[in-house]
Amino acid sequence: MTPAALFDVAGRVALITGASGAFGSVAARTLAGAGCKLLLAAGKREELAAVAAECRSLGAEVLEHNARPDTEAAAEAMVEACAPLGGLDILVVASGMNKVAKIDALAPADFLAVMDANVTQSWLLARAATKAMTGRGWGKIVLVSSARGLLGHPAGYTAYCASKSAIDGITRALGCELGPTGITVNAIAPTVFRSPLTQWMFEDDAKAQSTRQGFLARVPKGRLGEPEDLAGPLLFLCSRASDFYTGHVLYADGGYTAG
Repeated sequence: MTPAALFDVAGRVALITGASGAFGSVAARTLAGAGCKLLLAAGKREELAAVAAECRSLGAEVLEHNARPDTEAAAEAMVEACAPLGGLDILVVASGMNKVAKIDALAPADFLAVMDANVTQSWLLARAATKAMTGRGWGKIVLVSSARGLLGHPAGYTAYCASKSAIDGITRALGCELGPTGITVNAIAPTVFRSPLTQWMFEDDAKAQSTRQGFLARVPKGRLGEPEDLAGPLLFLCSRASDFYTGHVLYADGGYTAG
């Protein structure tokens, strides 16, 4: 096998949830360009259609699934919807949310909503994917964590940090559990990277410069992340190149969590 063949995912069937979001759209374009067949799932119909059209322009076969994995039945329906493409090989769970507020101002319902969207829905999808992949001898489950799963944040991130720490725990536990099956379970943990939500941090106004400089003082690479910084790690975790890697949290953070 050539080195390039280790990263070959052409013809694999990938389910990407949160496909209209920042990381989900990066994942969709990356795997479309690498030759995967895609089932793209998201709750926002118009944004989902736009990402799907972009992936088709890259030559990918794409199905759209306008739903969120907010129940057991919904998660299983997403996995079952991969059948016309050939059955699920790769799951990328990029759906999620955040509620930012100091603990005395964060409503318990908001805390639970973040935990449900980030943790419970990831668990439901991993469960449904495990059922579909077990017995096939190969499969890739990629969850999305964050540097905030390891590090706290003073701005009011108790819900988000707790949810991403839970993702790290699921990743490690499920990696151990599924080791004998040929299914690998890993997580990508980004720090700030360019997206519609963070674009303001890349601007040249005084607020953006001050925020950026304060953050970059702790980033050894000296810059914020770009979407392509996530593409390489994702392709690694979705391909045979990572067949001996499971239960890992891969920090795509320019060294932020190393110091």
